[in-house]
Amino acid sequence: MKKSAIVLLNMGGPNNLEEVELFLKNMFSDPNILTVKSNLLRKFIGTMIVFSRAEQAQEVYRELGGKSPLVEHTQKLVAKLQQRVGEEVLVDFAMRYTPPFADGVARKFEEANVSDIYIIPLYPQYSTTTTKSSLEDFIEQYEKQGGNATLHVIKNFYRNLLYNQIIIDRIKEVLDGKKSEEYTLIFSAHGLPQKIVNAGDPYQRQVENHVKILSTMLQKEGMGFDSIELAYQSKVGPMKWLEPSLEEKLKELTNKKVLIFPIAFTIDNSETDFELHVEYKEIADELGFKEYLVARCPNDSDGFVEALYDIYTEMQK
Repeated sequence: MKKSAIVLLNMGGPNNLEEVELFLKNMFSDPNILTVKSNLLRKFIGTMIVFSRAEQAQEVYRELGGKSPLVEHTQKLVAKLQQRVGEEVLVDFAMRYTPPFADGVARKFEEANVSDIYIIPLYPQYSTTTTKSSLEDFIEQYEKQGGNATLHVIKNFYRNLLYNQIIIDRIKEVLDGKKSEEYTLIFSAHGLPQKIVNAGDPYQRQVENHVKILSTMLQKEGMGFDSIELAYQSKVGPMKWLEPSLEEKLKELTNKKVLIFPIAFTIDNSETDFELHVEYKEIADELGFKEYLVARCPNDSDGFVEALYDIYTEMQK
């Protein structure tokens, strides 16, 4: 009897300190990340980046308990979604740069003789560096298995009402009854090199549209803020990235109460649990902020499970 399957895709994160180098090596050998045309040059640049960043990255993950929180959150999310869809639909996940890799999941689906695979990259907005990379990887690995299921793909879901309601709920959660009007709300998105956006990547445009959607929803909920801002985090290297950076945005604010929501992430990871909660908090403290709040990602919340079920249902139409 044939079954359907859902696979959730994400970039991944080290399951232990020994995987940190593997994570970096796989990331910086990805042509969607390092967009130089020469494979040899990409390998050289990637090797140099890994060499320079591995020790510092290990320190970050050591602070986070020796691994990325992303994998455990995703495992819990998959278990809940499996329960929601029932046993007739297989649910699994694949990571781009760390185990579980796409080839193993693709093999599992082929052995189960699934007829339809619903592929949901866990990135709300589309980017060549995330969505495209993960989709190409999974589809390539599935085709290598000789699979002939019908593949259904969604490229973004930032307009999904149920998903956006979770974001509103997460913002309410971190406010914990405090007056929203006293805070500046910053939607912090992972940055991208400007040249990737200039080459046609729609990520910036979709992030900006997402901020507009959420701002309207907050207004309808009666949640006013001192202001609502967009900034970009996680810049690497000397080239020009999307602006303003989160650090620049914090420096220009006169209101010293801030709430940050990581708008480009669905699952907490080192960029949220360490960068936002630790590194940028230190910057905020130095700048004299009275309050610095960071909202959690949707993670394995019941609301996110319902949003994914809704997305899956829409994909079936």
